[in-house]
Amino acid sequence: MFGGRGGSVLSPEIADDNKVTFRLSAPQATSVSVRGDWGGMGGGTTEMTKDENGLWSVSVGPLDSEMYGYTFNVDGASVWDPANMQLKRDGTRITSVLIIPGGNGDLYTIKSDVPHGTLAKVWYPSPTLNLEQRRVYVYTPPGYETSGEKYPVFYLLHGAGGDEDAWTSLGKAPQIMDNMIAKGKVKPMIVVMTNGNANQIASQDIVPAASRGGIGAMGRGAAAPAGERGAAGATRSRGGIGGGAFPESIVADLIPFIDKSYRTLPDQANRAIAGLSMGGMHTHAVTIAHPDTFSYYGLLSGGTYTPEELAGHKANLKFVFLSCGERENPDGVKNAASALTQASFNAISYVSPGSAHDWLTWRRSLIELAPHLFK
Repeated sequence: MFGGRGGSVLSPEIADDNKVTFRLSAPQATSVSVRGDWGGMGGGTTEMTKDENGLWSVSVGPLDSEMYGYTFNVDGASVWDPANMQLKRDGTRITSVLIIPGGNGDLYTIKSDVPHGTLAKVWYPSPTLNLEQRRVYVYTPPGYETSGEKYPVFYLLHGAGGDEDAWTSLGKAPQIMDNMIAKGKVKPMIVVMTNGNANQIASQDIVPAASRGGIGAMGRGAAAPAGERGAAGATRSRGGIGGGAFPESIVADLIPFIDKSYRTLPDQANRAIAGLSMGGMHTHAVTIAHPDTFSYYGLLSGGTYTPEELAGHKANLKFVFLSCGERENPDGVKNAASALTQASFNAISYVSPGSAHDWLTWRRSLIELAPHLFK
């Protein structure tokens, strides 16, 4: 049904004014559309038209400089763009990738004239989760291997439906850090991105999701801690989606492993944590329970703090960052940050223009948050 693989079809094509043309060769198809997340949460769908050679096309935009995901719908079937080799995975959903240059899009792009850090996929033990091995992504900044220096550590957590790959594939965290470090806007740091699903040892593209009986991602013979099993692929830790065993495992298992395995500055003043959505709930839980562990807190579409919750944190809490999309709860986030500021906390809010509970919000939030860390 499809044609045009390789160089015979140009898709997507970005014009100087940031309008984008999508093309798909499907001579036998009767209906083709493109669906992309430039339409906000849930995406926007645009019908395509077919020429006499069976080439379907449509132009959208102009689009803001950002990273977007999109797929074609061909007679009811969702397909990737065969002319575009760049893909991203969001849980079990895979889409083609479009990056519009000129603004934030430039921060998501690998540049040949910028020094690059290293992204390692590392396995660590988690007795707290009753798992012998779990996978964590660790970004070390440019020059780490040869500098001999010790570095602060930023723990960056994903949301529900994601895994340890999310901040790399969807969040472009390594590229953002490389490019902002090169500009002198961000202090070099280690960034740790682990799997927030308490019953998974690694992402579903390499290890099957946990089955109802606890076998699968848990490993044969292993059992999830009480209260953490659910429907196949679902994860609910004890205390609800934001509480329980996983936040505790960060302090008990992950931080000791990172401090032992990497050249870290292993104290509270040089440790930050932030998370999006469910990861924000995890961040809230672990920081409230362990006020002596982190000095920088970030909740990205993940709730807020009150001055009363942080009353015992003042001595060592250096910075609080609260964010959301404009189509979420901007007043709640701004009011919470204002209340913290009035109570003498160093807190700011950020509202992502035009976005919702989505990766446009969270990538932009990382860009806003990172320059404040360890300064």
